[in-house]
Amino acid sequence: MRSGFCSIVGRPNVGKSTLINQLVGEKIAITTPVPQTTRHVIRGVLNREDAQVVFTDTPGIHKPKTLLGSRLNELARANLSSVDCVVFCVDGSGGIGRGDEFLARLLAGSPTPVIAALNKVDDFARKRQLPMLGRLAAMGDWAEVVPISARTGDNVDLLADLIVARMPEGPAYFPAGQVTDQPLEQRVAEIIREKAITALREEVPHSVAVVVDELGPGESPGITAISAHLYVERDSQKGIVIGHGGEVLRTVGARAREELEPLLGTGVYLDLRVKLMKEWQRDPRKLERLGY
Repeated sequence: MRSGFCSIVGRPNVGKSTLINQLVGEKIAITTPVPQTTRHVIRGVLNREDAQVVFTDTPGIHKPKTLLGSRLNELARANLSSVDCVVFCVDGSGGIGRGDEFLARLLAGSPTPVIAALNKVDDFARKRQLPMLGRLAAMGDWAEVVPISARTGDNVDLLADLIVARMPEGPAYFPAGQVTDQPLEQRVAEIIREKAITALREEVPHSVAVVVDELGPGESPGITAISAHLYVERDSQKGIVIGHGGEVLRTVGARAREELEPLLGTGVYLDLRVKLMKEWQRDPRKLERLGY
């Protein structure tokens, strides 16, 4: 069989996480309209009879404003040198910009085959696709250039075939049926963070980190008890995350439970608390405490 590793790279909010979810056939990476949502390198596993591909969904490479941003860029760049194939994901609906051109130059010297994927083609007219594909093709010596829609799945199977064709012969790295190597606590924390991001506004989503403190059997049969903290950077943000009378936090908890219960296969008792950790994005020790 063919087996190997493929990194998905691109600037923030181009659809990398949605694409990896489509490729592996299950939601393993959170997706929101807010740029720079992905903070960890997330591995997803595509299992086929003839192949196994381990994908890494990397944080979007961007101009960093904080120590966290610099660390996310380092994570993304580090993954380029240890894979068999790279997918360069570009948001076609938003147009090709300077961030894409910067990444193209970064990838140009890579000895690893790079497949350029023009994403979100369902969002704009077909007559605009050819000029944009031509411009994308001219930005580098890509192994392939493919128009896709990660949201609808259009051409994602074709992209998977092109990736598999570039994998070497080798063994399976994960058991059949396993779609990610993320610890359960991390998946739970990320689901809670996704629901918090979608419920909040302005700069608050980037200031929220989630840590699962306890996860185990609840007091009643068939219930998983989860205790988690949502950390914010400024005292004024606590009130925003909690909301008037606790309304926002209850909404976050309700939306998280809807997704956690199918994942865990049980009912869920979810205890969420909001705690202040001043300027955690800029403090190395606090970043390590939060798992970054």
